[in-house]
Amino acid sequence: MDSYPVGFEDDDRLRSAFIRDLTLQQLDRFTTFSIGGPTQSALVPKTLIRYWHDPNDVPEDVRACLDSWDRLGDEGFEFRMFNDVSAAAYIADRYGAQERDAFARCRHPAMRCDYLRMCVLLAEGGLYVDADDVLLGGGWKYIFHDGALKVQPLCYDIPSSGMVPAAEIWRRDLPTNGRIFYVNNDPIAAPADHPVLQRALARSTEKLLGEDRFPEIQSTTGPGNFTAALAAHARNLMIAGTPFDFELLHDWEAIAETRWQLSYRGDARNWRNMGSR
Repeated sequence: MDSYPVGFEDDDRLRSAFIRDLTLQQLDRFTTFSIGGPTQSALVPKTLIRYWHDPNDVPEDVRACLDSWDRLGDEGFEFRMFNDVSAAAYIADRYGAQERDAFARCRHPAMRCDYLRMCVLLAEGGLYVDADDVLLGGGWKYIFHDGALKVQPLCYDIPSSGMVPAAEIWRRDLPTNGRIFYVNNDPIAAPADHPVLQRALARSTEKLLGEDRFPEIQSTTGPGNFTAALAAHARNLMIAGTPFDFELLHDWEAIAETRWQLSYRGDARNWRNMGSR
């Protein structure tokens, strides 16, 4: 692990290279990417966790996305829908003053959603999906067959300012120059008390309570934070010779898709339109 020293997850280049290595290892999962272990006893609960900041102002197109998941009720799912008020109450009830204060410092609904999903999944487990995700096929059943944390790997191509197609990420000959490999924090499927969630929540809380009054969302509560937590955890497992307790999803896009042409994306409710203050 000389290429990935302690703390490497805070280096953008090393973190990206490490995630790329994980995807290649998973291609050989039966020999080098063993999943499961003695601590992986609990399955991922059939609980669907979602968030919209204002329950009295859910756009119709977002409501259609949310409704696409209703059929999981026939599969025994529990539905948990949070908003700004119920999220603050949940964190105050389940966590301490630090987490409560950290949530209060999340300056955009997307940040509060990021933070809340970590809190709920750590405490109870389940499947978190964004409110703009639409359920497609029945591949979701695979997610619940064991207790491994499951996340989606992504790759951003800097020269084109666009995402590399999901299927391309698994190509061994995929060029890596000018590309950032990471994992998304949508979806996240996990059993309760997963160590990646413990690490991600602690890391985010520390950043939110730091001196920076306007922390950047991706690295503080979003995919950057979650990727760093996963990478550090994976390194520790590799050094200990312990099987991985997580999995990178190959085909999430066949399970659900993100609807990009939604009304709220054109206004301040879209975190990408969030100003620096």
